[in-house]
Amino acid sequence: MNATFSDAPRGHAATLAFCRRAAGPGLFTLALLALLPADGARAAEPGTAGDSAQGETASPEITNEEPQSAYLSDWYNQNVTVIGSKNIRFGPQQIDDIYLEYEFFGRKGPLDLYGYIDVPKVFGIGNAADSGAFDDGSPLFAEIKPRLSLNELSGRDLSLGPIEEWYIAFNWIFDWGHNSDNRQNTLYAGLGTDIDSGTPVDVSFNFYGRRQWENYGASNEFEWDGYRAQLEYSLPLASFDNGASLFYAGFTNYDFGSSLGDDNAFRTNEAVVATNAFVYSFTHLRFLAVARYFHNGGQWNDGSLLNFGAGDFTVRSTGWGYYFGVGWQF
Repeated sequence: MNATFSDAPRGHAATLAFCRRAAGPGLFTLALLALLPADGARAAEPGTAGDSAQGETASPEITNEEPQSAYLSDWYNQNVTVIGSKNIRFGPQQIDDIYLEYEFFGRKGPLDLYGYIDVPKVFGIGNAADSGAFDDGSPLFAEIKPRLSLNELSGRDLSLGPIEEWYIAFNWIFDWGHNSDNRQNTLYAGLGTDIDSGTPVDVSFNFYGRRQWENYGASNEFEWDGYRAQLEYSLPLASFDNGASLFYAGFTNYDFGSSLGDDNAFRTNEAVVATNAFVYSFTHLRFLAVARYFHNGGQWNDGSLLNFGAGDFTVRSTGWGYYFGVGWQF
């Protein structure tokens, strides 16, 4: 079972994109500012020559070229990161892995986009329960989280109390396993919001219904099954004289209303995952550390006794997992 930072069995690079905001200084704007080099300010406003007697400019305005951006796009942000994960609890057995991730995010018009693509166990390093691209595991794991701003689509101010912006929100997760019993295809669909917390902390809340297709052979395949409440929060922590910045981003997913555990004592109808990520970032180079708490991760019942043919083992789906990574932003 593979997956990454948002809700699946693999961990993903904590990024400056978790709680994108459309209005005001918001997280996405702060993220872009954090990524800019210290000397990346705009050129000074050009001066003009003396005016003529008629009040017209006597000579053409002198202009300076804007400094070239350090990144390929002014809105579509990308990075490639090597991630090591430990004690990841989305499946019945804990996973340790070193894998490669391509991550992207940005805001353009009404579209608020986040996503990533993982290549599991690409370096051939992992524990006994881990499999990936080259040993009959998943060659690819992807998650895409688009949100469409209802404020911008309608051209109206739809703010309500502390809710600044409303979205149509989606979260699609796909694990390309080598057969249907090793594949996940899940769509979460619902409403999203950006919330004014009254503090420096940026907050977003999304509420989804879950449409399940393949799910590693589980009994809830090919049906609507349950809901997810997702709270996202973030805070820039510090800037340093060496041009680096330190950033915190986190989120909590609460899955409930499922029927998966109704007829299976090994599974549960509820699960919680709480993620805390710290990113130390230069213009291109970045380092990340993530601590994630699982409660019945992947809707596996903690403490259950299972046997997949290699002897009995106890499910440990509740507890902490960790991710560490080194990446390049471009």
